Amino acid sequence: MEPRRGAVRYLLAGAFRRMAWVEWGDPAAPVVLCVHGLTRNARDFDPLAQALAADFRVVCPDLPGRGASDWLADPQLYQPPTYVAALSHLLAAIGGPTAWVGTSLGGICGMAVAAAQGHPVTRMVLNDIGPFLPKGALQGIRERIGRVGDFADVAEAEQFLRVAHAPFGRLTDAQWAHMARHSVRMLPNGRVALHYDPAIATPIVAAEPEDVDLWEMWARIAIPTLVLRGATSDLLDEPTLARMVESGAKALTVPGCGHAPAMMDAPTIAAVRDFLRAG
Repeated sequence: MEPRRGAVRYLLAGAFRRMAWVEWGDPAAPVVLCVHGLTRNARDFDPLAQALAADFRVVCPDLPGRGASDWLADPQLYQPPTYVAALSHLLAAIGGPTAWVGTSLGGICGMAVAAAQGHPVTRMVLNDIGPFLPKGALQGIRERIGRVGDFADVAEAEQFLRVAHAPFGRLTDAQWAHMARHSVRMLPNGRVALHYDPAIATPIVAAEPEDVDLWEMWARIAIPTLVLRGATSDLLDEPTLARMVESGAKALTVPGCGHAPAMMDAPTIAAVRDFLRAG
């Protein structure tokens, strides 16, 4: 089964740009918006989206600079306010109540939207992200993101992804192959590179990491929220998760993974589906 494809145009820094998406399920069903992490893309959600498609229209965008979406000429625009602006255009195109599933960066964007007045978000799943980001974990991301080159072929890229994304959990060979196939773009010389603009690293590498405190934003969020945490995650630590639960969020610790659970295993998919169905 292949998803349907679409795109929305959004205004940013004096120009309209294109953000692509894929979607699954009945176009008339309640909407779930799934937003990926920093270097990933819409197709990460294929297993979850196919499981949700019986009940929902599942829309999975490629954030600016990723997948089939336009790259940005100014690397300094690769920051959360840009992604929130683009996603707000998509929400306007959807035009109604929307549940949100966000992995890492996608969850940061979800919190920003859900904290805004008049937002359309009904329920939210935050995948290994919360309102406090420790600088040690951010330093690790900063060190890794600028070190990726190109590969001879998809098979070589898959071997890289198996190591780089080992914290995603215990994926099957078929799941790793699917991820690799949708994680690369062809280069003119016949080699392949990961399917994102390398310039997305520019703002991250340029800034010295510091703790990020979003608790004030978190306090403005008043919708049912499920928080997934990889059991060995360094980005969403246990004290942060505990404080989120104290403020009313539900939580699920996913064993055998760190940052961030791939949400490709049956128990995690079932938990997300049950939470979204309850809305």
